[in-house]
Amino acid sequence: MTHPLKGKHIILGITGGIAAYKSAMLLRLLVKAGAEVQVVMTPNAKEFITPVTLSTLSGKPVISEFFTANTGEWHSHVDLGLWADAMVIAPATASTIGKMANGVADNMLVTTYLSSKAPVFVAPAMDLDMMAHPSTTRNLALLSSYGNHIIEARAGELASHLTGKGRMEEPERIVEVLDRFFGKSLDLAGKHILITAGPTYERIDPVRFIGNYSSGKMGYALAEEAAARGARVTLVSGHVSIAHDFSPSVDVVRVESARQMLDACEAAFADADAAIMCAAVADYAPAAPSDTKIKREGNEPPVIRLVKNPDIARTLGERKRSGQILVGFALETDHEGDNAISKLKSKNLDMIVLNSLRDAGAGFSTDTNKITIYTADGRTVPFPLKDKREVADDILDIMLTL
Repeated sequence: MTHPLKGKHIILGITGGIAAYKSAMLLRLLVKAGAEVQVVMTPNAKEFITPVTLSTLSGKPVISEFFTANTGEWHSHVDLGLWADAMVIAPATASTIGKMANGVADNMLVTTYLSSKAPVFVAPAMDLDMMAHPSTTRNLALLSSYGNHIIEARAGELASHLTGKGRMEEPERIVEVLDRFFGKSLDLAGKHILITAGPTYERIDPVRFIGNYSSGKMGYALAEEAAARGARVTLVSGHVSIAHDFSPSVDVVRVESARQMLDACEAAFADADAAIMCAAVADYAPAAPSDTKIKREGNEPPVIRLVKNPDIARTLGERKRSGQILVGFALETDHEGDNAISKLKSKNLDMIVLNSLRDAGAGFSTDTNKITIYTADGRTVPFPLKDKREVADDILDIMLTL
């Protein structure tokens, strides 16, 4: 079997951090996989690892400056960017991440990044405090919103979700991420997939609502991965703060309430091949929302009478035709497996994705998730803690076996 990286042109960007020693191993693994690798270093990176080492491993002269010192040869960042099938920046320091996010093109590496049309993979490397600083988290969010792939070190399965934050991911896993990217097939080509994401907001009055902590990250990752595998996606999304530019094959339908989400889902489900109900839909809504802001008056607080919202997954399960696939989600805090299986059966689902708030790094607002999948044909498939993009691929892989 041909390795997914065989013959690929990879730019390996190396910046000035202590983790630069890992770049030599990463370079060796990329070359071993059959990739042609051009190393581009920042000037500071040469303080941590020598260009001679990297040139020996790659078989190519290392590029660091715009001109070769001895010959005056010009290195075209434009041509280099067009040559590449992918650009990998590992380690990526806080300084370089900030420059990339804000277009500060003061060295060959960032200039090449700004010229490249290829997918970009960024492996941050810095101490925990720098990684947690608001400026760094903002810059990483910006890079992600531009379509870059952020490869953060995974936490240990039983460890706190902060374990590994700031540490550069191991070279073997970076290569795995690239393998998955280039080895991805178009196994959903010609399929229409309905996906729900985010929370629903149920109005109390014009300024207040009942909602939940869902960030929408899991649903958006599913939409992105389904589109990358060739599907036409209808993404019905509640209010989220995710800045994302999807491909034209993703149609985003914005909604606020559970009833609006149900209407949008019913419209899209009619010709969908599969539906993945990832949104965190509010179970209840105020029976009589006020048209004006409720004032704080008198000694007694207002009483808000609640009514049940429609169960979107159950409604679609009742209307599911032969051949359609319906996937649900269950976020639980206790008796997780029993609750998930009960929902699987009662809502006529083909598959349910369980995640527990008792698992560190899983649930709302995190970039990771730890899931167990239950299928209607009796399978139970557990997975370790992973990045939500990888989790999305796992979900789609199992869905395709139904």
